[in-house]
Amino acid sequence: MHKWTDVGIDYAHVPAPALQSALTGGGRRGEPLRAVGFDSSGGKQHFAPAFAVAMFGDTHAAAGLPARLRQSNKSLRERVIAPPDSLCILRLSALGDVSHVVPLVRTVQRHWPATRITWIVGQFESRLVGDIEGVEFIPYDKRSGWRGVSGLRRRLKGRRFDALLLMQLALRANLVSTAIRADVRVGYDRARSKEGHGLFINRRIPPCDGQHVLDALGSFLQPLGLPADEPPRWSLPVPDEAVDFARSHIPDDGQRTLVISPCASHALRNWRPERYAAVADHAIRRHGLRVVLCGGPSPAERTMGDAILAHCTEPVVDLIGKDTIKRALALLQRADLVVSPDSGPVHMANAVGTPVLGLYAATDPRRSGPYSDRRWTVDRYAAAAERFLGKGTDQLPWGRKIEVPGVMDLIETDAVIERLDAWVSDTSRP
Repeated sequence: MHKWTDVGIDYAHVPAPALQSALTGGGRRGEPLRAVGFDSSGGKQHFAPAFAVAMFGDTHAAAGLPARLRQSNKSLRERVIAPPDSLCILRLSALGDVSHVVPLVRTVQRHWPATRITWIVGQFESRLVGDIEGVEFIPYDKRSGWRGVSGLRRRLKGRRFDALLLMQLALRANLVSTAIRADVRVGYDRARSKEGHGLFINRRIPPCDGQHVLDALGSFLQPLGLPADEPPRWSLPVPDEAVDFARSHIPDDGQRTLVISPCASHALRNWRPERYAAVADHAIRRHGLRVVLCGGPSPAERTMGDAILAHCTEPVVDLIGKDTIKRALALLQRADLVVSPDSGPVHMANAVGTPVLGLYAATDPRRSGPYSDRRWTVDRYAAAAERFLGKGTDQLPWGRKIEVPGVMDLIETDAVIERLDAWVSDTSRP
């Protein structure tokens, strides 16, 4: 733990008002926000005042900032932190969002190779990222409630991080963050904050309208002084067992492969099984593609897979329930094209460089579509806004979901087949 003693003040432990006072509006606008944490000293709450004013616009506090973190003649929005010894990331879920954090980790590793990175991540999501080299992962059970928070506090007892990136807005994540002691606590800008998020941070990312989720998460680097505009790099590890599994089903035989990952975590984002089947049959008959179904072992995914197979007239490789997260990553890596609604596999495929034919109506692909290439995506989000909300997309809050029955029916089978044909034409070998 760093003990800031600049300008003759010991910042290590400064008593703060009770959390209840903060929750009831005890402070006045413009006063330092006091990031609440806990340690072993009888449950006392503390804060790091050197950073407490960083969230308040152009407030200047040169006299109160440690020299290590201060550059003269600059507002707090422009000051750059020196490379921290330790950095904690809190992003628990979901699978796609967790994959979006990986480029930030790679940027930190590239610019600050000596910085120790700790990532508190959901137990399920840790199966995707938990083997990234040079990162300490702490899997967290999102169903554990206060018991989980207490367990995390015990695990982190005696540790203090130079900076925390609180990259999730949900109240659960905000409360989990109370177990993490950190001097700099970076969170979302005011416009995106909700569920008391501002009470748990003392720096904010810059406000920006119309950002893709990956860009929004990448902007957490800016308050630390690192560039947020570098091309994303993932380099997700794929173990040999997963590679062998994928190769056994997608061999190097010259036949191109279409992987269909039909299920999202929200059922209202799913397309109809008979439409998936029509696309699969077309891909096989018209283009000679190998078609593979992939998905997890849940009953909903098995039901969807069975319904697709029942409507198919051509042979399809069924791997639903047979893969793991890493096996799925390997399958997506070996695929030539992936068809999927807004889901984790869309972003996993993008992370390993495989083009995605995304199916978007319930969500906006500009915000959560395949990041690197949306040429093949079928976008009916605007039509959904008009049909179900009676509004144009410019009248909706950024990120508004339209998860209502029938929304995915706006995506026509012919539209998906047209995008598939366009991809085949664009990528066919001479």
